[in-house]
Amino acid sequence: MRFLKVFFTVIIMGWSAFSSAEVNYHIRITEPQHHLAQVRAEFDATEAAPLTLMLPAWRSGKYQILDLAKAVTGFSAVDQQGNAVPWQKTEKSSWTLEPTTKGKVVVHYTVYANELADRTRHIDETHAYINASAFLLFSHQQKSQAVTVQLEVPQGWRSFSGMAKGDNEHQFVAANYDVLADSPIETGINQHLTFSADGRDYDLVIWGEGNYNASQMQKDLEKLVQHTDAIWQGYPYQRYLFIVHATDGARGATEHLNSTVIQRDRFTFGKREDYLAFLSTASHELVHTWNVKAYRPAELVPYDYLNPNYSKLLWISEGSTSYFQNQLLLRAGLMTKAEFYADLAKRLDKFVHTPGRLVQSVSESSFDSWISLGGDHGTNFGVNIYSEGYIASWLLDELILRQSGRKASYRELHNHLYQRFGKTTAFTAKDVIAIASELTGEDQNLWWQQQIEKPLNFDIDRLLASFGLQWQQAKEREIFSGITAENKSGFALVNKVERDSPAWKAGFTSEDLIVAVNGLQLKADVAERLKDFKAGDKVQISYFRQGRLQHQPLVLADQAKGVGQVVPVVKPSRQQKAMHQAWLGIEL
Repeated sequence: MRFLKVFFTVIIMGWSAFSSAEVNYHIRITEPQHHLAQVRAEFDATEAAPLTLMLPAWRSGKYQILDLAKAVTGFSAVDQQGNAVPWQKTEKSSWTLEPTTKGKVVVHYTVYANELADRTRHIDETHAYINASAFLLFSHQQKSQAVTVQLEVPQGWRSFSGMAKGDNEHQFVAANYDVLADSPIETGINQHLTFSADGRDYDLVIWGEGNYNASQMQKDLEKLVQHTDAIWQGYPYQRYLFIVHATDGARGATEHLNSTVIQRDRFTFGKREDYLAFLSTASHELVHTWNVKAYRPAELVPYDYLNPNYSKLLWISEGSTSYFQNQLLLRAGLMTKAEFYADLAKRLDKFVHTPGRLVQSVSESSFDSWISLGGDHGTNFGVNIYSEGYIASWLLDELILRQSGRKASYRELHNHLYQRFGKTTAFTAKDVIAIASELTGEDQNLWWQQQIEKPLNFDIDRLLASFGLQWQQAKEREIFSGITAENKSGFALVNKVERDSPAWKAGFTSEDLIVAVNGLQLKADVAERLKDFKAGDKVQISYFRQGRLQHQPLVLADQAKGVGQVVPVVKPSRQQKAMHQAWLGIEL
């Protein structure tokens, strides 16, 4: 894409003019090269009393305090006569105004938007990504009121959001602040494609250049959205927006009310495995439109915005979504059965190489998501709600399929959640257990206590065999030390040491700086260097720890090479074939 020379335009609705909505915002992109925007917000002072305005400390879809107010500067406030309104910052994310009369209060402030990786706010010469949680203040008294957002952007920019359009192409309206905060805006120089399926309208907006094929992306997303009825009956949206950022140094994705933003390196669309990863992410976010956005754990409702919403059920929100994402791709013909099995093998390998699975339950991991940072300690003493939640979902699926005689599955459980709680958006663990019990005809309280509230405990081979599958480990062996390191020329910085591995037993830890093996300088990947030895060999590792050179012997072990393969058993039984069909919707 050739980026256009940008000039600022005069918006039909001027800087001071607003619609009839009770809360109005005007975002003016003044200096995109410096990542700056000017915000004007208009609130009602219903009485001559203090009015507190706040900016969320976190955004939906990321269970982590981000302290978004750090980017707000130049705050000021006036009444409708233009008189200054006294104010003071009363908390890191709160400003308290003291109007002396009733009427409109207008506040002005500047937002620095250069946090693309967090998918909160980003402005440059080519676009602006605006998540209201990171831009727009709110008051508790007026959080339920309708809002209007007017953009003033450089000439040639196009604006899109899950929100409805207002009076012009750069204006959006929402029923309340919750809808606003869950409906990001993408404005800038972009590609725009559309399609329809099953009476629903879809937009695909792509910002950035890269090795993607926009037309193919649109066709594949159209195939994907037509298979959600394998899980749910009905839709929580009439229109859906896919936002894709093809850029540098940012990755990840976030679900929203009727939209998603997906970020990938601009050159990770060409290879089959890279493009499949993109489709898996798109599927994940689409699933979220039901699971999290339409129905969600009761503890998440309503959003606090300034403080964490703790829940022991986030493994359902994220893990179950991960569990369904590739199933939809498989049903849509966008992923082959072999590719699905290969992904499953990787997940099983990650599971067995996560010692934290013996320590932490998915319930505990869910509650601790707000403080979970991963890394060495996280791997050894905790689990991830995505990966562990996937396994927990699979176990529950197998249980429901087996005990119901394949008359029901985990898909039915989620459809029940949608049908029962899609409007109230609030379900509890008791609700999930009750639905599972209804579908199986057996009380699942004990299973929940044993597998969800305690670390997962099951036989991988038996689980696979239920579906006529087996996990084949490679006969070839490879050296295993337990060290994961970031390798650079001349040294390797240890990131993780797997608990109970040879390196763990030898006393190695994260942040050790490995410089030599058997007295010879490390000039290659440390794992590659250790391949020069065999299992049982004792090697001398030289490393720096807190600036002091140390030497430590390490006795190497071995393990099956690679992640192995998930493949069908040689002679699957009729029961196994039937379970596989009921599980994935395709023949074994």
